Amino acid sequence: MRVFKDPRLQVRCRRDERPHGIEGDALIAGWPTGELTKIGSAEEVRIAPLRHDGTLRKPVTVWVVPHGDSLYVRSVRGRNGAWFRGVQETHKGRIWAGGVEKDVTFVDADHDNDGEVDAVYRAKYRRYAGSILNSVLTPEARSATIRLAPSSAP
Repeated sequence: MRVFKDPRLQVRCRRDERPHGIEGDALIAGWPTGELTKIGSAEEVRIAPLRHDGTLRKPVTVWVVPHGDSLYVRSVRGRNGAWFRGVQETHKGRIWAGGVEKDVTFVDADHDNDGEVDAVYRAKYRRYAGSILNSVLTPEARSATIRLAPSSAP
């Protein structure tokens, strides 16, 4: 997990510009640094996509990795995975990880950094040998890479 001590990587905003719930914490790409660290270092994240009627789907548990100033998750079943299809419905939902509960926007990831995200998965989950770890490194799983972005409310 990278810790951003360089002030050029931290975005600060005036008190009246802070996103809802942010009190004095530095922001990195919209994430308060403490939340980015807690979620990124968590073993797993629970994800509940938002339905069109405003209710949350049943949460599912997936692996989460930090890369740069972002958090990424992948669907082992690729774009056909049930939770991934649910995410595509509204691109909004809620996550729980590392003691943080957060409303998020699910953003289809830019695939230019798939190799780097693969490396983070390998490093973080290296104790899971063979097919377990490899399940998030397949072309199918790579095609279903989602970047988590904080939002004020689903």
